[in-house]
Amino acid sequence: MGYRVGVDIGGSFTDFAVLDQHTNQIHTLKVLSRPDQPGSEILTGLQQLHQRDNIDPQQIDYFTHGTTVGINAVIQRRGVKLALFATEGFCDVLELARLKIPHIHDLFSRRPLPLISRDRVFAIEERTDRDGRVLQPVNRASVLAAIDAARAAGCQGIVVSLLHSYRNGENEAAVKAIITEAAPEFLTSCSSEIWPIIREYERTITAVINAYVQPMVINYLEKFEQALSTMGVKPPPRITKSNGGVMGVEQAKRECVQMVLSGTASGVIGASYIATHCGFDKILSLDIGGTSADVAVIVEGHVAQGNGEIIGDFPIYIPSVAVTSVGQGGGSLAWIDGQGVLQMGPDSAGSLPGPVCFRRGGTQPTATDAFAACGMIGHGDLGYNAVQVDVAAARAAWQPLADALHISVEETAETAIQLAISGMYGDTSGLLSRFGLDPREFWFLAFGGAGPMMGCFLARELNMKGVIVPPTPGVLSALGGLVADIRNDFIRTLYSDLDLRLADKLATEAEALSQRARQWLAHEHGALPATLLFSADMRYRGQSFEIEVPLQLSWLHQADVGAIHAAFDSQHQQLFGHCDADAAVQMINLRLVITSPTAKPQLNRLPPASGAVEVVKYAQAWIDGATHQVPVIARHTLRAGHHIPGPAIIAQDDCTTCVPPAMEVNVDHFGNLLITHVEGE
Repeated sequence: MGYRVGVDIGGSFTDFAVLDQHTNQIHTLKVLSRPDQPGSEILTGLQQLHQRDNIDPQQIDYFTHGTTVGINAVIQRRGVKLALFATEGFCDVLELARLKIPHIHDLFSRRPLPLISRDRVFAIEERTDRDGRVLQPVNRASVLAAIDAARAAGCQGIVVSLLHSYRNGENEAAVKAIITEAAPEFLTSCSSEIWPIIREYERTITAVINAYVQPMVINYLEKFEQALSTMGVKPPPRITKSNGGVMGVEQAKRECVQMVLSGTASGVIGASYIATHCGFDKILSLDIGGTSADVAVIVEGHVAQGNGEIIGDFPIYIPSVAVTSVGQGGGSLAWIDGQGVLQMGPDSAGSLPGPVCFRRGGTQPTATDAFAACGMIGHGDLGYNAVQVDVAAARAAWQPLADALHISVEETAETAIQLAISGMYGDTSGLLSRFGLDPREFWFLAFGGAGPMMGCFLARELNMKGVIVPPTPGVLSALGGLVADIRNDFIRTLYSDLDLRLADKLATEAEALSQRARQWLAHEHGALPATLLFSADMRYRGQSFEIEVPLQLSWLHQADVGAIHAAFDSQHQQLFGHCDADAAVQMINLRLVITSPTAKPQLNRLPPASGAVEVVKYAQAWIDGATHQVPVIARHTLRAGHHIPGPAIIAQDDCTTCVPPAMEVNVDHFGNLLITHVEGE
């Protein structure tokens, strides 16, 4: 038995979690990410694991990997320049979107500029009707003219999204064939190949995001494969997907949008694994890295899934963990706007140059520098000795902003922290409202390099039940990739009333999806046991949008429309408080998820405490507008049953946990830090 390896590459650090299948021991490591040299962080990490823990790369028999390269490109708008080929007369699809303002309570909020501006959208003469009949074949001359215009505009890729292609992708395929013949230098994405769903904008924006990050993702994955080959890793790597599963590298290159939430989903799966094994039934995972803060809902071990998750400024309509991503992280840059107001993010310092206090060339202060300037971090090395925190450098970086605002460095830094927390608060509140959840019933499970640092400050604003910090929070996303199951989604648009006419083809459609799913599993991963889970997007006739309803396979095989109708009514009642058993129902999409389980490690228990908590030293920290003498505690010295009143600083190799006043820490028998509000304060 060899090693199973999970790796998560973030904007600042690359995390490793290695399971020794013989001893059940998990080894962890952090190294700095190298966006300038993709793949080099893999080489560095595997070399260090070999030297430190005698882990031979040639004995690795499973390797999975999650990355934030896609989501960071969208959040920071650093993707490629694209052209959109659309049906003539329907070229305003990205401009119109859904005609919604981003923030419904802010009448002055503006919709973001599209990823493809209107001057790079070109008309194609063709037409398919709503039933999938080709009324007008593709006019070759219009495609060639659009190619010439895309070249003249300096585009690097083309997205083809034609009307009603979810029913029939024939015309999109014809356009792609012409592009491949006349302009093979363009990477081309077709909406019917990426995710063939009804609704023009949803299908188009999903294809656009796929193409927007594709060249960057392909380059990254190729360098990643080269690095593994150089180190002698034999098994083909698997990439974590936005839905919490894993897929092969070739699929990841074709369907980049499926891994836009790759690193994010890995973290959520890791949080679900911890919550399930430790007995926490209501969790919000809080993953804060260098660029973003990601929040997801986990109830009784089940991760909430969704469609239309917001990535930066845009939705993606693929099956994914229901995550809210905010452009605030440990590397978020501080700046003063034209009105003299301090702002935070969404731009990030990443790992190069990184926060100023990391002494890697950064000059603009970040959220991490704010915690350093306030004295809450910098009491030990971070990232497994990858960086040494320079508090003096952080304070010097904040000084010009403090002078401009006419307040102290500490006040400026704390204001920056409050701004970052405020940004997270707004979007997290929206996620809670979306699912109708009461934050007082939920714990935050905080992880990522900055999650434990910032988690308590956000939890107290939301009035959460408390914060859980797992034993190795800085590398939980890597662990999540290690335990993620193989998973893929399939969809077929039916757009039919739930009646006897649909009943005649339900079994046939279900069987066709099943065959596609099994063929995918066999091709990508070989002969493995699998579970098939069906669901449908359904609505009452006359409604504009659908809800997803779980279905039993027997209902489909037996064409039991009555049972399907009852299941929809029940789901509608649960979500909206009412249903109508006599109303006509429509089935818009039939969905299928295929899963195959992977091996899971067992969590080790922490020995009980036999003495008092050891304090390494006392540090002066600025918290909540005042100076405090705060104990600094080494995480590795803590045992089950230890109690620590706040304020406190708990340092470990992969991150720092900051506990503000009026909160307290208890250590459970799995080694988790359980941080709660002190009663009466």
